[in-house]
Amino acid sequence: MAMLLKKVLGLRSSAPNLRRDHHHDQEGCWDDDDDDDDPPSNRVAVMPAAAATAAGAFDRIPDEIFYVIVKMLGPKEAARMSAVCRTWRCLVSDNRLWIHFLQIQSLHPHHHLGSSSDPCAWESIFFAETRLRSGYPLQLYYSQAPQLSFMRIYGQRALVPGSVIIDGGSGYCKFGWSKYNAPSGRSATFYEFGNIETPLYSRLSLFYTTIYSKMQVKPSNQPIVVSIPICHYDDTESAKASRKQLRETIHSVLFDLNVPAVCAINQATWVLYAARRTSGIVVNVGFQHTSVVPILHGEVLSKVGVESVGMGALKLTEFLRQQLQQKNIHFDSLYTVRELKEKLCYVALNYKAELSKNTQASYEVSSEGIFTLAEERFQTGEILFQPRMAGVRAMGLHQAVALCMDHCHDAELMYDDSWYKTVVLSGGTACLPGLAERLEKELHEMLPSSMATGIRVIPPPYGADSAWFGAKVISNLSTFPGAWCVTKKQFKHKFKRDLIVSR
Repeated sequence: MAMLLKKVLGLRSSAPNLRRDHHHDQEGCWDDDDDDDDPPSNRVAVMPAAAATAAGAFDRIPDEIFYVIVKMLGPKEAARMSAVCRTWRCLVSDNRLWIHFLQIQSLHPHHHLGSSSDPCAWESIFFAETRLRSGYPLQLYYSQAPQLSFMRIYGQRALVPGSVIIDGGSGYCKFGWSKYNAPSGRSATFYEFGNIETPLYSRLSLFYTTIYSKMQVKPSNQPIVVSIPICHYDDTESAKASRKQLRETIHSVLFDLNVPAVCAINQATWVLYAARRTSGIVVNVGFQHTSVVPILHGEVLSKVGVESVGMGALKLTEFLRQQLQQKNIHFDSLYTVRELKEKLCYVALNYKAELSKNTQASYEVSSEGIFTLAEERFQTGEILFQPRMAGVRAMGLHQAVALCMDHCHDAELMYDDSWYKTVVLSGGTACLPGLAERLEKELHEMLPSSMATGIRVIPPPYGADSAWFGAKVISNLSTFPGAWCVTKKQFKHKFKRDLIVSR
């Protein structure tokens, strides 16, 4: 194999006509008769007749054998071979080859820190490069996009700088490097920095400074990707002002810390990207509230209506503690109760039928002992659908999602209704087993068949870290940071322009 490579690359220096071939346009290698709607992996390189003998003796190697050899050599040597002659450039630039290299890279990441590789990494890469590379606002008509070169994409992704990802969360913050396989740390959210009288700028400044200190990096060394908390999504003037203030303050704080570029997008959109979708409804079971957020082409539809239910993870944990206290099981800390909720609780597909079953199960909490739960296991999650069981006067989760779908249907934003029929769950409590199946069942029973057909509820794609992984998808995109980030100069220009408009 090494001798073959030496002979191949030796052709480049021994044949002058091959150097001339190197200057031909790469796009000339593609068959122009192919349908633009074909996926990139189906585009096949066409061999120009004039270049058929440019490789000399190596031209006798069948394309299939040549293709196998190049795959074995790897991406670096494949890129070098593209400079030998036009014939080889056409073969080596075949999208199928570079999709193969991207798949191998996604299965065996060279970054040794973090958890094991993501089994869906390639699907996320393909989704991002075909749907998100244009930046925000998203390109809507993909069939009109130019033919993608995955050889070029592979090279561009290798040059993308590492960035800091901070997902503020509602219960706790997740932070880490974009090149890692998982968040490297957790901390309190910015809401817990300072007190109720502390200005928003001071809270955020202390929050981001603390995260950078924990990561032991300088803010000026890399871009940052941050999530904007799911809050203030009513279509009122005060809510709009609050959203604008929060977004501008986040940018102001980060640019004052000398961050070179900022990408700030709401958590719900990150979750949707983690599920490889650009449109749908995100149901975020937060710490104190549950939000139902409709998103079309990556944009939150505040005017259509974001539903909010006064029931979150904290209420479920408190309800479980109350249930156990009735059995004379007492706790000094909610952390133990939360661990029992996460390890033993689930959502029943049919609540009444579940009451007649033996659901007893035990779990040992370190330094606390063994705890045994029975009906509390499914009653805890049931309050999401029957809030009155916990003394809360609010809509059930299924009712809030159905109401949101009804608003989306009435808005008639697309020629068909399929965009809002994908529901993606988010948040640690949303990881309760059975929640997605129960919500889907309730929606099918509540809504008319014309709306219910095609509804699919997806569990949190990456558990409690789904928003962080959605940000990771963007931060490793071949067009990042340019297509997605704002620089300090751009931010100041926009701020001045908005100020003039408001006057």
